Amino acid sequence: MQEDGRARARRGIAWAAALALLAALVPAWAGGDDAQAGAADVRWQPLDRFLDDAVADAGYVGVVATVWQDGRPPHTHVAGTRDLAGRAPMRADAIFRVYSMTKPVVSVAVLMLCDDGRIGLDDDIARHLPEFAGLRVLDADGTRRAPARALTVRHLLTHTSGLAIGDGPALRLREAADLHGAPDLAGYVRRLAALPLQHDPGTTFAYDGAATEVLSRLVEVASGQSLDAFLRTRLFAPLGMPDTGFAVPAAARGRVVDITTMGDDGRLRLADGPSATTPGAPLNPYTSGAGGLYSTAADYLRLCRMLLGGGALDGRRYLREETVAAMLRNQLGHLAQPHTQFSPAEGFGLGLAVQLDPAARGRLGAPGQVGWSGAASTHFVIDPAQHAIAILLAQHLPREVEGDLPRLATPFYNLVQQGLAHD
Repeated sequence: MQEDGRARARRGIAWAAALALLAALVPAWAGGDDAQAGAADVRWQPLDRFLDDAVADAGYVGVVATVWQDGRPPHTHVAGTRDLAGRAPMRADAIFRVYSMTKPVVSVAVLMLCDDGRIGLDDDIARHLPEFAGLRVLDADGTRRAPARALTVRHLLTHTSGLAIGDGPALRLREAADLHGAPDLAGYVRRLAALPLQHDPGTTFAYDGAATEVLSRLVEVASGQSLDAFLRTRLFAPLGMPDTGFAVPAAARGRVVDITTMGDDGRLRLADGPSATTPGAPLNPYTSGAGGLYSTAADYLRLCRMLLGGGALDGRRYLREETVAAMLRNQLGHLAQPHTQFSPAEGFGLGLAVQLDPAARGRLGAPGQVGWSGAASTHFVIDPAQHAIAILLAQHLPREVEGDLPRLATPFYNLVQQGLAHD
């Protein structure tokens, strides 16, 4: 029998508190060489219990998590089921909607084209997408003026483009333009380019998917291929990411995890939208670089390993080492507020968040960790200091309603750090 929202909320609060205490109290194991194999398993037991509890106690349908550290085999744990009915056991190769974890993939594609010499980080976007040639800024008094500087590829990668978010007349114009109703990326960009900016480019960090949709169209124009074709031929196939794409083939759709949300009655239900009712269907009418990909833990790990490897994996180079270094470095230092809108302890690189002060955010580990999340409870982190990667995939769309499921990211990241420290 399902609990009501109030009971679930009380249990979620107690569960989160217990996890925080666990993360602080887990002892460090000191295994000698003769105990190394056992220690490799023991150090992840608290993390595995957390994942099991996320399903059994917190209410998630199912999860898959992978932790990889250089020189060691990956540790993967699965829990729960792939379906809300609880009939299909979770699998390590389950397929998830990764939503905004698509953005780093598109950022990699853009940087590959920069390395190819087809575009430059500081190119005026209008050089490649002429629709933006007449770009204007809408000031608070209602006047439109030319921007103080050109909108560049770098601005789009760092979410300092000046595109309208939040509230105000520029955002109302954007909402009226029905960007998400565009049939393709070309149509999306035409609609967006006709709208005014809210800020001058390069002055304010404001995370927004529209910037990545522009970059997605840039990939198409600069490469002469569709975004889907470019990613498949230049990234997914060479890297060994067979289950990543904007739709799931019919033969693999049984591996797609149900996506849930919390109903107003305090009960889990399937989320809305075509990908919930038809798992594996495209998430948008256009190939959305801002949030359209499906993927698996194993596939996404390949991408992360390439980045942690300075742009190379298994003897093949995808990005120049200096390009990856810039991608993983905070690019907001010149702003009046050199951090993201989410935390003064977090910066942003070329497509990834950069942890400037993890402790200030309640996170363990050294500064310089990078990563991002997806709207449906998917998370990843690359830790250069530990030369490690951690990926957590669930499939729940949070809502700010009583009794919603507790958030997993921070306790997951902290238990990963505890495990990495327990050699």
